[in-house]
Order: sequence, then C-alpha cells, then structure tokens
Amino acid sequence: MGALILGRLQCGLQSMRMQKLRHVSTHSRSRYLSTKTPYRAEAFHAQLEDPSNSAFLTSLKRQPKTPQTLTEKIVQRYAVGLPEGKLVRAGDYVSLAPSYCMTHDNSWPVARKFMSMGASKIHDNRQIVMTLDHDIQNRNESNLKKYQQIEEFAKKHGIDFYPAGRGIGHQIMVEEGYAWPGTLVVASDSHTNTYGGVNCLGTPIVRSDAASVFATGRTWWQIPPIARVTFTGTLPVGVTGKDVIVALCGLFDKDEVLNHAIEFTGSEETMASLLVDSRLTIANMTTEWGALAGLFPIDQTLERWLRNKATEAAMLDTRTTRQRITHQKVDELLANRLTADRDAVYAKQLYLNLSTLSPYVSGPNSVKVVTPLNELAPQRIKINRAYLVSCTNSRASDLAAAAKVFKDAAKANSGIIPKIADGVQFYIAAASAPEQEVAEAAGDWQAMLDAGAQPLPAGCAMCIGLGTGLLEPGEVGISASNRNFKGRMGSRDAQAYLASPEVVAASALSGVISGPGAYQVPTDWSGVEHGFGTGILPTTEHKLDHLLQQMESVIERAETAVDASEAAVQILPGFPERISGEIVFCDADNINTDGIYPGTLTYQDDVSKEDMARACMQNYDPEFNNIAKPNDILVAGWSFGVGSSREQAATAILAKQIPLVVAGSFSNIFARNSINNALIGLEVPRLVERLRSHFSSESASTSVSTTTTTSSSSSSSSSNPVVPEPTTNEEFLNPKPPAPVAPHERHLTRRTGWTLTWDVGHSVVEVQEGPGGAVWTERVGELPANVQEIIAAGGLEGWVKAEMGKADN
Repeated sequence: MGALILGRLQCGLQSMRMQKLRHVSTHSRSRYLSTKTPYRAEAFHAQLEDPSNSAFLTSLKRQPKTPQTLTEKIVQRYAVGLPEGKLVRAGDYVSLAPSYCMTHDNSWPVARKFMSMGASKIHDNRQIVMTLDHDIQNRNESNLKKYQQIEEFAKKHGIDFYPAGRGIGHQIMVEEGYAWPGTLVVASDSHTNTYGGVNCLGTPIVRSDAASVFATGRTWWQIPPIARVTFTGTLPVGVTGKDVIVALCGLFDKDEVLNHAIEFTGSEETMASLLVDSRLTIANMTTEWGALAGLFPIDQTLERWLRNKATEAAMLDTRTTRQRITHQKVDELLANRLTADRDAVYAKQLYLNLSTLSPYVSGPNSVKVVTPLNELAPQRIKINRAYLVSCTNSRASDLAAAAKVFKDAAKANSGIIPKIADGVQFYIAAASAPEQEVAEAAGDWQAMLDAGAQPLPAGCAMCIGLGTGLLEPGEVGISASNRNFKGRMGSRDAQAYLASPEVVAASALSGVISGPGAYQVPTDWSGVEHGFGTGILPTTEHKLDHLLQQMESVIERAETAVDASEAAVQILPGFPERISGEIVFCDADNINTDGIYPGTLTYQDDVSKEDMARACMQNYDPEFNNIAKPNDILVAGWSFGVGSSREQAATAILAKQIPLVVAGSFSNIFARNSINNALIGLEVPRLVERLRSHFSSESASTSVSTTTTTSSSSSSSSSNPVVPEPTTNEEFLNPKPPAPVAPHERHLTRRTGWTLTWDVGHSVVEVQEGPGGAVWTERVGELPANVQEIIAAGGLEGWVKAEMGKADN
C-alpha cells in the first residue's frame, strides 16, 4: 500500500511540473489550450474498496481537514439549516438567506408571483432593493403604469426604491454599499457578478427565486465548481480592465469557466494595477465568460476605495449611504476579513500575465471573437455608432478616460474640442446620476457634449436593445458595454464590437475602429502569456504542500467512500424513491429554450396544459410530440436549456408528463427553473457517450443563442464548446463518436428501447441497454432534503406557501 501512495504522489509531482508549462498566443484567431493539470490525485475506486487498503487508510485516520475557498467561506456565512459542524463545499445544495436581493424593471412580475403565492407581507423589507433602469426611455402608458406599480409596491412594503434616472441597479448596489465585501447578494439579473469587484459574492437568480426571497427571506443555490485565476505582471499603460476580461473571454474560449465561480488573485503589486473600477468591469463580464460569480480579494486597493466611500458617505445628507458605509464597518471588515485557505482545492486554475496584454476588441457579434487592437485598427473598419453606456464601463473613471481622448485632441486643435467624425452618432449614459455628477464636475461630461455626444439618462439604454440610437441594418457599432450578440443592440443585420471607453471614444472621433495611441507594443513582445496553473514557478514549500495534499486526498477519499457505502439519502414524504422509464434520446448539444418551448407562446398566459405538451420541443424537432410518451425519460447532450430564462421550458416538459431529464450538462438557468417548477434533472455524461456510441455515427451540437450564459457545472462540458455565433436550431457540429459503431441514421429524437432507473435513496442510476443488452450503474449526485422539499411541494411556489403556512401556525 505504501508503494501505492508513493506512486500517486509521483503523479502529484508530475502535475506540478505541468504547472510550469506556459501557453503563448501570437494570433488572435487561434488560441487553443490543450494542457490541463490535475490538482488532486485520487485513488482508484477498486483501491478504495479493497479491505486491506481501507484498513491501512483507516489506521491513518486523523481529524478531517476541510480547507475552504473564499466562495465557500462566504456561502458558509449565509447558508441556513446546515447540520451542526457541516462545512459547505462546491457541489452542495444549500438554502441561503442573502444579505440583499435586487430586482429592477422585473420587480412587478416578481411582485405578482409573490402575491400569487398567497403572500401579503415581505419577509424582511430591509433585504429587498428595487431599481428602475432597463426601459427608462420608454414613455408609453403600459411601461409608465408598470413603473408606478413597482414604486407603489415598494412604498407599501417599505422597500428601498430607486426611480428611473437614478442609475443602473448594479451600480447602485455597489455605490450605496448594499454590495459589501464578504457578503452574499443576489439579483434577478445575469450581471449580478459585478459585485465580486468589491469582494461581494454576487450571483444571479430567476424571478421565482426573487419571489421566494420576498416571501421567506431565502433561496437555494448549488455551490458551483470554483476556479482560481492568477494574475501576474502589471497592466501596461493604455491597457484597461476591459481589455483584461475581453482577452480572458477570447484566450480561454473553450468553456473553461462555464458555470464556475471564479476567484481572482495575484501579488500585491499585480493587484494594485487593477483599481476597483477595473475590477467591477472584469467581474461584470465574467458573466459573458460563462461564470456565475467573479470574486476579487480584500486588499489595500479595496481598503482605500472603501475609506474614500466612507468619508464621502459621511458628507452626504441627501442619501442613505451613511447607513451602510462607515469607517467603523470598514474597521470591522478588515479585522475579520475572509480569505481562501492556503490549501483550498479548486476545480481548475488558470493564469494570465497582465504585462503581456494590449488593448483588445471583441466582435463582430460575439464576445469570444477577440482581436488585439493593433491588428484590427489597420483594417480601418468604418463605424456608424459608438456607445459609452452600461453597468460595465460608464462610471466616472470611464467617462474621464473617454473625455481625455477629446481633451488630448484639443491640444493639437488650438484648445478646441474636435467634433466626432461625420456620419457617426456617439451616445453617452452614466452608470448612475452620482457618477454623472462627478464627470460633470471634472468637465468630462461637457467635453464629450462639446464633441457632439448625445446624452442619455443614467440607465441600461441600448446595451439591452432599448431606447434611442439602436443599430440599423448594415450599420457597424462599437460599445463599451458587455454583450454584442447578433441583434442585441438593434438589427440582426448590423455588426457590433466591444472595447474600452478609450477605444470607443477614439473610434467615434476618427470614424473607424482605432485607439488613442497610449499603448506602445514592446519591442520584445512575443504574445500573451497565459495557460493552466498559476503561472508562478513553485517553491520548495509549495511542492511540499502539494505532496501533503496528495496524501490527504487519498486518505479523505477512502474515508468518504467508507462513509458513503453505509449512508443513504433520506427520502422525504411525497418524493419518489425510484424513477424509471424508457429513454427518449434527443441527440444534440446546446438545445436552447426556444427549441424546448417556442417564443411565440412564451408571453401568452392562457396556454392550456395540452397545448404546452404539444409545443414541447417543437422548434427542436416537430416530430417530438409524436415520438415521446408519458413517463419517458428525456436524455439530451451537453448544455441543455441554454438561452432565455423562460420557465415554460421546464413546465412544457412536465406537461408532456416526462418526470426526469438527463443530460451531459445543463444550463444553469434551466437547472434553476427546473427545480423551481418540480422538474428533476440529472447529469450523466457517460450515458450520453454510450447512446452516441451505440446510435450515432455522428454526434450533434445545435447552434444556440448565446445571450444567456450557459454551460455545464461538470468539467466534462469543456470538450463540447457552445457555438459562439447563433443561427438556428437546425445547424449541427459533427465530432466523431467515442468508438467505432455500426452506422445508424441519425434522428433528432429517437426511442431507444433502453431503460433508466434512478435509485434516489442510494444516488445510483442503472441503465439497461435494450432487451438482453448490457446493464451498468453510475453513481450520481445526492438529491438533498432542501431540494426534495421544493420538488415534493410541486415547485418553489408550493414550497413558499408551505413555509408561510408553518409561520402562520
């Protein structure tokens, strides 16, 4: 057995050697990273089951050590109902009582769902924040009525409310101190990740979740796998936080961090080159990178920012900021700061050398198509519209950076601010009214107005395709916002690029995509240094730590295996112990919510259950309704349920009387909606591979809309990348099958004759590969009691009603 452990430790040493590999890209279009480093060696299953091995490992049993990441520590603070002594880990389902929950223009739909649950009183009105920011330029009667209803609801329940024009919700949450370091905040918006820029774990939820928080103060979350991104070097002059995140989206574009929480780290010198506004930009666009959260550490840079905010708050008589940001709170924070344990385990580690970065532009029409500006500028791409808007890059520092382009140009123009190029429209909207006031006081706002910029009220604006100035067919636009998907900012026949505020301003001034010229390419530059691992040569101390982790991992896995063999999941009343049915296989990856349930029915409230069943999977395969039967088990490929957050994607499958969906991986938004509506889902990658091996000479991947961040919470999904440019549900990618098989005609939907049985209590699925075929089992994740409660209650709405009933009694 000693030889076994030494052998595994040698594997650990090999993994450390792999960390020294560096990946240098010199071409913007081809950045494939093929080396992945294992960070914890694991004993083979058979070794753990061997009685002699188990006895040996048991003899080494010691007080279990459970190091936690920063993400896990913050979740630990806000998890409720945990067993005594339970330390949360990635993969756990937990009930959360978040510090705050923010809703925006969707506040009224959330309020209606809250009232439909039978609720009449907000559980904790101090927990809720409402902002109006998305459609504030819309003055039609129905929108104004909705805004009035939201304001009246907030006033009735004593909820903090910020009206249209006050600013974008995410900016308000940060500048008003709701997003506080070391806390957990949720919001019904995909860019809740922004709060990680100030060390606040922000993650998005859907409307049903927000209604649950309104009614009970709680929601649920499955802690995602956690990735650590190590920055090295420092940002060169002329390179911004926007360039960092755009580069990350392009350099690591194979789903490396999809459905992960990210923790950013680096040396004190490195992190000092990323000011808080840059961190907010990076955290904001971890959404586009595919992540569910993006956390920066508490350090001197954040401390200085907090001190400035505390002093500012103390001077503001017209705002409530001083209730949440004080020097005393900063002192308490620093005295009790949370940091990741030194030996915390991460699902994966990536690194990026900031010193090797240059300004980047993404597009057209995809965040993950990125090109260094010095390669794109010579193409002299003419633009029609430029946008300095959104929660990503419209703070006072961003406005100042853009204004500097015009002020510098004025120095060569007898001190007169030059006008933007003929034929170009330049739109500016601050992230909030206070940020605009700072820009006005500095003369930056006026400098851009003098250049011909068109001001808009503080809000989301054309970043989400609302308001004035949208792209017309055939036009080209460049924006400092976060998404440039086809059709998002106007016509599907337009082209949209993303860049930093400086590049947007310089492009508006010149009329073509260009920069202000502040960045100079180093003479010895050979590409962007990035890759897997930490990017730092390991010291002897690190090597010893790593060896110890390998030993502890083997022992801990053995102990866990022994415990698991004796344990079974408790099945709650109302929840089935076993689910079994014939497999219906939809042989495609990235089946989007439009494919599952058509958009033409999404906003109709009177669709019958029968019509929903007939519409289920209609856009994916018109024959699905005739092939699938009640009690079948639907199996699909990777990233099932990408796209919009429509809840009917789950309820339509239930209407078809399908009790269980199995996939290689699920979109996070679909997974939340499924549980909230009592549809059960399992990730069983092996089953997808076996089905494709048996039935397909081709495996398929549908093209999808990438307007919703999606991916697997399983690392396996990284080999099945989402197609970056959305088209239709009928296009497929065709990788080879896992093994040679007899050719079959590929069907979008196929009755397989295979059966799947899920033993819920023992967390095992058994697959019978047709009559007389192979039988195999696979252990799956445990379904915890809190999730069982929601499903057994018929969904989150039923669970909330039950919880309120308990409170009344």
